[in-house]
Amino acid sequence: MNVPMLDLSEQYEQLKPEIMSVLDEVMCSSRFILGDYVKKLEADIAAYSRARHGIGCGNGSDAIHIALQAAGVGSGDEVITTAFTFFATAGSIARVGAKPVFVDIDPVTFNIDPAQIEAAVTEKTKAIIPVHLYGQMADMEAIAAIAKRHGLAVIEDAAQAIGAKYNGKCVGELGTAATYSFFPTKNLGAYGDGGMIITNDDELAEKCRVIRVHGSKPKYYHHVLGYNSRLDEMQAAILSVKFPHLDRWTEQRRKHAATYTHLLEEAVGDLVVTPKEVDGRYHVFHQYTIRAPKRDELQAFLKEQGIATMVYYPLPLHLQPVFASLGYKEGQLPEAEKAAKEALSLPMFPELKEEQQQYVVEKIAEFYRHFA
Repeated sequence: MNVPMLDLSEQYEQLKPEIMSVLDEVMCSSRFILGDYVKKLEADIAAYSRARHGIGCGNGSDAIHIALQAAGVGSGDEVITTAFTFFATAGSIARVGAKPVFVDIDPVTFNIDPAQIEAAVTEKTKAIIPVHLYGQMADMEAIAAIAKRHGLAVIEDAAQAIGAKYNGKCVGELGTAATYSFFPTKNLGAYGDGGMIITNDDELAEKCRVIRVHGSKPKYYHHVLGYNSRLDEMQAAILSVKFPHLDRWTEQRRKHAATYTHLLEEAVGDLVVTPKEVDGRYHVFHQYTIRAPKRDELQAFLKEQGIATMVYYPLPLHLQPVFASLGYKEGQLPEAEKAAKEALSLPMFPELKEEQQQYVVEKIAEFYRHFA
């Protein structure tokens, strides 16, 4: 049996008539930049997140970059973030001229450890970027309290966490702003790049809107240095078709996660560590990520059996060559480094079949019986 990491073909076949219809509508309208579908999606995603504003932009990386600039983060500032996430988080900090300051993670959730944040705050600190990794929100009440004490902005990187909740609060409700990615693999994915900033801060929202169009307001009058980063109208149209299905897809992901956990506990016991949904959190399972001994050998074995897996992420950000000048050394952030050696994400998408999950778990059990 072949089990892909992600398969969007069944989803597309189900939605194909609607998608082709809205694309034809956009083509006939000849309005391709910041049109009605962008406005509609901005309003829908903002309402879904209990935010007043949604600002569509070119991709999730630009969303972080623009939100940081709008929050006044720039040259000479420091931004505290997790060492265990995708590069875009720290890359966006560096691209606004600020210094990324990395702290360690909570080993249970893989998210930034609030207990490590306060010690990293200096007079140069301007913001915190928690990342809601794999679809579960970080400890936002603790992070918001630290930010309030020190007068810091909180930009939530929710690229993997649309629909996640923290004690009933949505992504963005406890921070200054939050950013989404609509990369095709995301829980709500376009057929290309796309991103969005959500916020309840009216002034910040207006700054984001100006920055995404070369810093111009009105058109051709430029007061700040901005970017060309607009959510494409055709991608917004596709997302508008997919968005009403998001909650159903999330529930399917959660069901698959429960199935994986049950099967793994029966097959291998506590040999691998399954994801834990913390009390008060609503995990949307962008990824189902286990901690596995002999991770690399297991991944190679599963590949031989036709099972795709992914390592998110094999090298923590504080050890990335591009950040060597920051002076971090191996051993400095041990939990992030340990996670990078153990984390393995299993196939996860709404249309995943139970027999595929059973096959994945059978092969994991086989590996540990015979090769570990």
